[in-house]
Amino acid sequence: MNRFSALFIAICLPFFCIGQIVTNDTIPRIAPISYEIQGNQVNYNAEMPPLNQIAGAPKAFYTYYWEFGDGDYSFKEKPVHIYKKNGKYNAKLWATNNYDNGKPPASRPKSISVDNAKDEASINDNSPFTEDEDLILKRNREPIPDQEIVFITSYKNNNNYISNGKLYLFYNDRQFKNDNFIIKDTRLHYGEQIAPIDAITSKLPENDDHTLVASNNISFLYNKTLFVQDTTKRKNFPLTLEESKALYRSYQIIEFDDMKPGEERNIFRTLKTTPEMIKDTSAIVTLRSVYVPDNNFDDHTVKDTEMEIVTSHDPNKMSSNAFLMNYRFARFKRLKFKVRFQNNGEGPANTIKLEVDTPKMFDKSTLKIDSMYPECPICPKEREVNYSCLDTILKKDKIIFQFNRIYLPGSEQKNVEEIDSTKGFVKYTMKFGKNFHKKKTRSRTAIYFDKNDPIITNYATTRFLPGISIGAKAGYITIPELDNQREYFVGATLSPFKSYRGYYQAELLVSASSFDEIRNFETRSTQANGIENLIEFSEANKYNSISLYAIPASYRYNFTNFLAMGAGVQLKLDLTSTNDQETTGTGFIIEGQGQGQIITPDRDLDSFTIQKLDDTFTNFQTGVFIGMNLGAVRIGPSLGIRYVYNFDSPNSQIQFYGIWKF
Repeated sequence: MNRFSALFIAICLPFFCIGQIVTNDTIPRIAPISYEIQGNQVNYNAEMPPLNQIAGAPKAFYTYYWEFGDGDYSFKEKPVHIYKKNGKYNAKLWATNNYDNGKPPASRPKSISVDNAKDEASINDNSPFTEDEDLILKRNREPIPDQEIVFITSYKNNNNYISNGKLYLFYNDRQFKNDNFIIKDTRLHYGEQIAPIDAITSKLPENDDHTLVASNNISFLYNKTLFVQDTTKRKNFPLTLEESKALYRSYQIIEFDDMKPGEERNIFRTLKTTPEMIKDTSAIVTLRSVYVPDNNFDDHTVKDTEMEIVTSHDPNKMSSNAFLMNYRFARFKRLKFKVRFQNNGEGPANTIKLEVDTPKMFDKSTLKIDSMYPECPICPKEREVNYSCLDTILKKDKIIFQFNRIYLPGSEQKNVEEIDSTKGFVKYTMKFGKNFHKKKTRSRTAIYFDKNDPIITNYATTRFLPGISIGAKAGYITIPELDNQREYFVGATLSPFKSYRGYYQAELLVSASSFDEIRNFETRSTQANGIENLIEFSEANKYNSISLYAIPASYRYNFTNFLAMGAGVQLKLDLTSTNDQETTGTGFIIEGQGQGQIITPDRDLDSFTIQKLDDTFTNFQTGVFIGMNLGAVRIGPSLGIRYVYNFDSPNSQIQFYGIWKF
């Protein structure tokens, strides 16, 4: 190496190293997959990057989801998989960082070659299906906006013959404005095919005169028909399709053939959550799966999967389906809540207490527990028992669920491999009270594992759709500056339905008005002989007009159920205006000047004229107002008074009116 080369390397090497350091800082976390092959058995592992602990949260940890490329999967950290057939397989890993700041680590698929397997059909000795069960839905984690999740559909042929059928996936709830998911990839391992989108079109049987088919407009009658059939096993397939299309915007259909009796299969979908996905950390989105095991029959299975939207992967969480509700019908609805938890300790938990903040607007007496895990009976009241049970205590502002005498293993406990066994939940429903207001509420849960300090969950929010309230309005307007003035109006208002405090309101009114105006003036002229002619005029005007009032936006505030105030801008335009004008002129002759001046009436100068003046779209006025209402100001009848100051004459206007909001 010559001196020049050595000098060049000495100068450039530090910059090269610095460049490498900067580049490495920008590389996302990765978890490379490793494996060992022993015949047709493969032992999988992954080198996980360090976790970035969320301050104040329980100890951060990873959960794992593996796909082995042959239609099988595992949630274990270091799975051992036996391949039944020779071939090349792509193994994939999705790791989830719990209580960790940042995105989940990425893993590149690993290509595995298996040469020592026997080419024979596999028999699943560890079937996840229970008796008569034919559809199971799982996912590797909860959805976060702009991230991926894997949705697993497991289906089984419970017929005693070879079957051909279909699997439907409905997604993107219509209750949300934007799409929540995009199907990025569908992995099929048993010869299934994705059917064309238009394959969902179906017709009801002929002479069907008793089936109510849903439309895209979900009416109260339609909602009642949803519960006619069993929530899992159903027989009216056309009704299920129409119902599902009314609830979801998007769907995918997969067709399968030659499925043997007792055979089990898995379908894997990678769902990309959209950036526009609703970012409320307590809202629940759903996916619906429909399994038709035989195309020749309408018998089918329907399962809905609820998923909580999260901003970080936290197994201790509270969620609700009451994200956006129609206030008009909310009093008839049972709201769903779910509190889920995980024991992250090194030993089992025997007592778990959930203290749920519950706003006063909910009727705690309507509480109904739908399901729980660990599954156990409800504790009897006023006596102690020596078996596992769930105790429920209602307080003024809390609901307390307490699992007594249970065994929930810890995720750090020795010999605990199934992470799901460390998780639990309580699902319950509740109604609103009789006099609840249209306002946002927030609830969260304090979770106690035995005698440890509590873990505080996120807030579960309750929000209402704005809704539309149309009001009928009529009243009287007086203008102090005008004589003999009368004005009556009718119109309509548009505002959010039964707002709790502040809201905006628009109005459109039509009025009929009349008023009188007398104007006096005179004219003078001088004759050649020096005599002056004087004519005194009295002009009587009677105006009649049809006017349009527009209040594009006013802000109103309900202080109580019976008192409200508001302010805004008012625009006025006369659509038609008629003036019946009578002008009377009285003539005089004036002779001389000063004190010797003589004024003599002259009938020849007298005059009387009548004319009718019509005009359209005139007298545009703008003004501001302030007013108040008394009565049923949120919904129903009320009386109001409003003072309007116009920027053009006449300036002052006072309105008295009644309004009925529907």
